[in-house]
Amino acid sequence: MDIALFVPCFIDQFAPQVAEATVRILSGLGHRVVVPANQTCCGQPTFNAGYWPQTRRIARHLLEVFAGYETIVAPSGSCVTMVRVHYPQVFEGRPEAEAAAALGPRVRELTSFLVDELGVTDLGATFNARVTMHDSCHAHRELGVHDQPRALLAQVRGLELIEMERSDVCCGFGGVFSAKYPEISTAMADEKLDNAVKTGAQYVVGVEGSCLMHLQGRIDRRGLPLKTMHLGRGMGLL
Repeated sequence: MDIALFVPCFIDQFAPQVAEATVRILSGLGHRVVVPANQTCCGQPTFNAGYWPQTRRIARHLLEVFAGYETIVAPSGSCVTMVRVHYPQVFEGRPEAEAAAALGPRVRELTSFLVDELGVTDLGATFNARVTMHDSCHAHRELGVHDQPRALLAQVRGLELIEMERSDVCCGFGGVFSAKYPEISTAMADEKLDNAVKTGAQYVVGVEGSCLMHLQGRIDRRGLPLKTMHLGRGMGLL
């Protein structure tokens, strides 16, 4: 099938290799991947900060960019949640409401798309390491993404998944939350990482680039024996 890749801002700016790996995954499964060059932010930062008029302006552009695509995939649960859950809210009672409602179901999170829609769990990856899984808030709570990443990890040769305590507790990033409340955000990240260290894992794996960037920052500052890795990147490179 033809698939449009929706590239989240954090991935575009800080981890483009995740988007590249996503293309390799989907292309390797026989699909044609298109990356609309004029796509921009989904509007989540302004939405979270309460600037809805600005959010609508950003969101209108995304509606236009992806209007002609039936299947849209993003390696980010929070951006998918923004389009699927919050676009209908910000456009309620407005001319764009119908387009927003129509676009939402066509946008899928990567691991959910692979497992739930394509029925794929084995991508032929090999990774000789111990990993633990961080469940990001939007992906887990809004999209029901929990078992899908684990189904993919279970098929990776040489990989040992060790579950951390309270894997579904927020890492503290929360978009603008981490900027407005840095002390609380840092404490939440440290609690998450303390649980990860207890597992003896070498990597914290997740499906949300912003969470992983936040956690990696604290890992580096604390000098912890951990690294973060986006699951899509690992599956696409290994």
